[in-house]
This record gives sequence, C-alpha cells and structure tokens, in this order.
Amino acid sequence: MAKELKESSMYIEPKPTTEARLENGEEAASKNFDDDGRVRRTGTLLTASAHIITAVIGSGVLSLAWAIAQLGWVVGPSVLFAFSVITYFTSTLLADSYRSPGPVHGSRNYTYMDVVRSHLGGYKVGLCGLAQYGNLVGVTIGYTITASISMVAVKRSNCFHKEGHGAKCSVSNYPFMAIFAAIQIILSQIPNFHELSWLSIVAAVMSFAYSSIGLALSIAKLAGGGNHVRTSLTGTTVGVDVTGPEKVWRSFQAIGDIAFAYAYSTVLIEIQDTLKSPPPENRVMKKASFVGVSTTTIFYVLCGCLGYAAFGNNAPGNFLTGFGFYEPFWLIDFANVCIAIHLVGAYQVFAQPIFGFVEKLCRRKWPENKFITKEHAAKIPLCGPNCKINLFRLVWRTSYVIVTAVVAMIFPFFNDFLGLIGAASFYPLTVYFPIEMHIAQTKIPKYSFTWIWLKILSWACLVVSLVAAAGSIQGLAHDVKAYKPFKTQ
Repeated sequence: MAKELKESSMYIEPKPTTEARLENGEEAASKNFDDDGRVRRTGTLLTASAHIITAVIGSGVLSLAWAIAQLGWVVGPSVLFAFSVITYFTSTLLADSYRSPGPVHGSRNYTYMDVVRSHLGGYKVGLCGLAQYGNLVGVTIGYTITASISMVAVKRSNCFHKEGHGAKCSVSNYPFMAIFAAIQIILSQIPNFHELSWLSIVAAVMSFAYSSIGLALSIAKLAGGGNHVRTSLTGTTVGVDVTGPEKVWRSFQAIGDIAFAYAYSTVLIEIQDTLKSPPPENRVMKKASFVGVSTTTIFYVLCGCLGYAAFGNNAPGNFLTGFGFYEPFWLIDFANVCIAIHLVGAYQVFAQPIFGFVEKLCRRKWPENKFITKEHAAKIPLCGPNCKINLFRLVWRTSYVIVTAVVAMIFPFFNDFLGLIGAASFYPLTVYFPIEMHIAQTKIPKYSFTWIWLKILSWACLVVSLVAAAGSIQGLAHDVKAYKPFKTQ
C-alpha cells in the first residue's frame, strides 16, 4: 500500500476550469459547476454537522461511563473537556488548509493527502495516507463487529423476556455480521460523499436516540432510590476495585477511549469538500465543527457522568447493557436498533474516502479501461432516473465490504485492536498535521511565542497517544490469551 500512496502523492488530478466552458459559449451550463470544474457542491452547515456528528458520536459514547469510572470525578470530565477543546481547535486549523495557498481563494484540495501534499509535501504525504487509510479500514471492521453485537443484544433481550431471566439465550454474531455486510454492499454503491447527506442525517438522529435512552435510564436508576454505588474523586480504588497495575493500565485505556471518541479528522477534508460556496467553505466548516463537537461534548459529559453516578466504580464497558437485558426490554431493544442503524451510516462515512482513493488511483493508472471508467445507465427502483452503475465500483466496493466482514468474523476482538490503530492515527491526523500545515501556511516564525505553544500542544498529544497505545497493547494481549474462535455468546 505504501507504494500506491507514494505514487498517488506525485499525482495532482487535473482540474477543468469553468473558463474553458465559457469560451465555448456554455455560460448557462457553468452555473452547474464550481470553480474547479466539478459539479456544483450542495452541502450546507446542516449536512456537514450531520456528517461530523455521525462520525464523532459513535458507539464509543457507551463506554464513557466506564472511562469516567477509571479516572474519577475530577480527571474524567476534565479530560473530556480538554479533548473537546483540542479537537475543535485543530479542526479549525485543518479547515483553513482545505484551499492552498490561501484559505479562501486558493485551489481546492479534495482529500487529506491532497492537503498535506499542498502544504508539506515529501514523505509526509505517504505517512498521512498510511495513518488515514489504516485507521479508516480498522474503523469499518470495528463497526461491523459493534453493529452485530447490538443486533445480538436485541435477540437475547427478546429471548430473556420470553424464556425467563435464567435462560441461556446463546446467540451467534456471525449471521448478523453477514446481514450488516449485505446492507453495506447496497449502500456502498452510493458514488461519493456528496450523495451521502440523507444517510448521515438519519444516522445522527439515531445516535441522539440511543444516547438519550441511555441517559434517561441512568436518570431513572438514580431517581429510583436504593442506588448504593461507590463513586470517588479518583475513580476505581486500588485494593478494592482493582490492583495497582490494573489501575494504571485502565486509566491509560480510558484516556485513549476519550481521546479517540472525538477524532474525526480522518474524514474532515472529505466532508468540507461537499460544501457549497459562497460562503467560504472554511467558515462553514468551522461552524459545523463547533456544532458537532459542542453537541457531542454535551452528550458525552451527560452520558459519562450520569452513567458513572448510576453504576459507580463497577460501570460496565457498555452502559446500556448495565441495565440488563430485562425490563424495559422494548426500550433496550429500541436503543440497540438505533445503534445498529447509526453504525450503518457511520460505516459509509468512514468507507467513502477509501473507495474514492482506490478508484482515483485506478482511473489514473488505466484511463482507457472502460471497465473502470465507464458509467452505465440503469433503471433501479427508488434510485431516480439518472442512476448509473460503474462495474469496477460495483466489484471493488462489494469485495471490500466482504473482506471487512470476513476479518470481523475471524477476529471478533478487533475492537480492542481498533484502540491501537486509533492511537497510531490520532496524533498525526488530529494534531500533528493540522498544526504543521498551519505553521507552514501562515509562515509562523520559528521559536516565536505562537510557534512554541503550538509545538508544546503537539508534543503533549504525542505523549497521550503513546500512553493510550500502551494501554491498548496490554488490553489486546489479554484478549488474545482468552480468544476462542467462533465462540457463540
């Protein structure tokens, strides 16, 4: 893959101009195209915010009660707020890098790699690609596993309700992984991000729904009385809840969970490339980032803190399952259905940049190959009169979804490995590249006050990533030891 990334870093896609069309008397047609000759973008603050919320409020919100339990009332919420501020700040820097050399009147960059190429160049383009696409592949595999777990939870909940709370109710994940993959094969034929807005809006609504249900159940548990749980300023207690080494490793993992719960830089540029202009894309993207990050922070703090208050130091990894699979079973079912639907949309948000990268690379290498380049008109119900099918897109995207599903089936503990992938990509994509590109774009003098504090922020986040990676490796080693292939829950 590194070879392909290096080759693509030397390639700049030709940008047809509207001037060429105007010279041919196609002035009316030019109204349908942007300044780079592409079909006019239609994205708005609403659609960009929906994309961000879909990417940020993942199923990770369900583990925040556990994370707060490891860190306590002081450090836990402080870390949440700290990472929300860092994420918003670096996202504004990245938004300004979308055009180069200037943030408003420069040339567009369509992907994160294009942005790094324009501002930094060299070997850093390949490093960016490895970090970005490695993370995206990992996320799509992890979402396949997480969605199947939610579907299994619905099945088990219904079984417990029908057969009694003492029933075994063992359910396999694998049929549900296959169902999730089948849905993704269909949705993956959506050509690009520009036509994904409706799916992101639905997914964002679902994320609000299951987060709100978890929040409401926590409040109900607290209001019900008899809630004799232990909480503390420092979280889990050494010698009571955990051993000394467990406290350290769990704290590392908790910091990593919180840090990576905010990361959406991997798809920020692709989201920004959907926005119409005027107004300037960077201005709209900053507003969308503020809406997305502030909204998710409110939900994170409420779910994390109220979940910790409800369950104390014994908070489960998924605080929805902490209410049991019992009553009200229908509400737990609905929450898990919402999680599955949300992950259907979130999978596409993270998969589309992968699809676009591979298809762009193949079109460049084989421009005369009709299998790769030709669009075939097709009449498909509910798809509109202008529906087109590309055979290469059909085969390649279907194959990708199948491979991710197979990997998820073989390695069902891959969600823990996802933490390690996140640790490897959080620092470069969310912090390092945005800061370095901002320094290069604005020509900040070396060793100036601004240069120094930006570097300190970058180095501090590097330490956090290394700490989180260490916690993830320890957790992964523990899971591998207990791994039993094709085990039914």
